[in-house]
Amino acid sequence: MADTYENYVDGEWRASETSETFEVTNPADTSEVVAEVQDSGESDANGAIEAAAAAREEWANTPGPARGKLLRETAKRMDDRREELTETLSREEGKTYSEASGEVGRAVNIFYYYAEKAMDYAGKRSKPSANDQNLYTVREPMGVAGLITPWNYPIAIPSWKMAPALATGNTVVCKLAGDAPTVFLKVTECLAEAAEAVDAPDGVVNVLTGSGSEVGQPIVTHDEVDAVSFTGSRSVGDMIYEQATDAHKRVQTELGSKNPTVVTDNADIEEAARTVGSAVFGVTGQACTATERAIVEESVHDEFVEELVDYAKSVDVGPGVEDPGMGPQVSESELDSTLESIETAKDEGATVEYGGGQPEGSEYENGHFVEPTVVTGLDSDATVMQEEVFGPFVGVLEASDTDEAIELANDVEFGLSAGIITDDHTEANRFVDEIDFGVVKVNGATTGLELHVPFGGMNASSSETYREQGEEGMDYFTIIKTVYDDY
Repeated sequence: MADTYENYVDGEWRASETSETFEVTNPADTSEVVAEVQDSGESDANGAIEAAAAAREEWANTPGPARGKLLRETAKRMDDRREELTETLSREEGKTYSEASGEVGRAVNIFYYYAEKAMDYAGKRSKPSANDQNLYTVREPMGVAGLITPWNYPIAIPSWKMAPALATGNTVVCKLAGDAPTVFLKVTECLAEAAEAVDAPDGVVNVLTGSGSEVGQPIVTHDEVDAVSFTGSRSVGDMIYEQATDAHKRVQTELGSKNPTVVTDNADIEEAARTVGSAVFGVTGQACTATERAIVEESVHDEFVEELVDYAKSVDVGPGVEDPGMGPQVSESELDSTLESIETAKDEGATVEYGGGQPEGSEYENGHFVEPTVVTGLDSDATVMQEEVFGPFVGVLEASDTDEAIELANDVEFGLSAGIITDDHTEANRFVDEIDFGVVKVNGATTGLELHVPFGGMNASSSETYREQGEEGMDYFTIIKTVYDDY
């Protein structure tokens, strides 16, 4: 029988006031129940927010090194449970074991990183115009931070929102995504143990599961929530941004994208196909930074397509815990959405060079598996070249030269991650200057991020307010006070 997990509110584990739960299943075999979690309601969310508000002043007045100690002790416990967290992530979200292990390691490092940053993140001193005066700034916490996180990076994204919020003295209320909440509930166990070990106030960390309408909505609108950070779909993010700003809250959203990789005629085509393939099919294409458009100069287009198809054929598909080349999609609805997008592409004239359906065989019958898919023959204005396909799908576009390639790369309303593969660094520098995306990769996959530098999108991919990760990830959760001290 699968374990049942409760919400963590005000320093204790609580069943939801609805008395209802829901099952989290393995997307590789939906007959396997990974866990049972709380189907919380509005009163549960309000209780968590009120607990965070009650702890706000004491935690804000806790010295930075002491706040860092909570994060450090949490990271140690996560590290001790690394294999358990990895297997849980793989079973509930579908990532391959290697991908899950990498994400768990990243989350551990995020907590360690912000534990150290908490010790010296305060403000800065400036030279005043007058004598006998100190002039400096102080960074103070916003207060209660509401965090709404997605399923596709179910340990990394909650970690990179929560750790800087706590490091800077905010209390937090976090709503986890229903498709893959268990791995971070286990992180919450580590947080709870660490909080007890360092004698942190009750209510500093509050974590719930439940629907967006019942739990997410109060987090966005409650008067006691001072800042809202959301990662997810554009449609939901736009709604949250509007509601939060109407309520005069600080808001940060990271949304979808339609990421391009440009391949120039001087690139190593075999290497380019491997780079693009890893960015398309890694984590089953369920990454907001995944490449969905390969824009290839016409003289090497056919060679590139051939190499990319060979790469796709080499990707073995199977249950994530068996560590294949690619796991399943997270849910039936995500699988259906990908298959529907492929049909749309075919209806609009695409040639399916490889994939396009579900793999056959008894081992795939109970899972949400889809084939790695490569299509050609579409124009830039085709539906699947403009709208995000959150699965292992790429459309290859042909460009006459680098000028047209950059124009096509920018020919979407999104702007998260973009790449160019070239042996000409002049071309690379031009691409960096002209591309309207928040993350730019030269001769690298559009996926994969460092945790100590800023991350975020442009245009419709983001609220364009604050960046996540790095020291800039702490800026979002603080407000600056400027002090003029005459002595």
